[in-house]
Amino acid sequence: MGDNPRFVVTSIKNASAKCINEQFYCPRGQDENYIKHLKNDLSCDRTSDMGFRANALRMYYACAAYVLHYEMRTTVLEGTDLQRAQPSTVIAKLFKIAVKVVEYKDRVKLHLPSSNPMKVLLQRVTDAFAAMPVLKPG
Repeated sequence: MGDNPRFVVTSIKNASAKCINEQFYCPRGQDENYIKHLKNDLSCDRTSDMGFRANALRMYYACAAYVLHYEMRTTVLEGTDLQRAQPSTVIAKLFKIAVKVVEYKDRVKLHLPSSNPMKVLLQRVTDAFAAMPVLKPG
């Protein structure tokens, strides 16, 4: 109740209104938020190619990006401000950073600005990625 009452029409007979709202209606809203993240933040809705395979590949990339975002959020970013952040927020704060790129024979170094407020968190993410095993084909 309150200023914004909700009405749900259902054929479920053995459940209270509170149960229907909390177990069916509210989770549906969260599912729509996940779809919104895929569409707006990860460009899942860019299926403008005429061929099915190209569009399917774009969908695959968007879903893979979401899985990577979810895993990073639940493991590396656990206990930080970005633990429950949307993909666009994580992208803006961690990956859209001006850096100086220096290439060597065997590595690439990224020099961050000294005033970067996300320096510690970015180091944590970088260390987590560096510790991941390298998969070899076959």
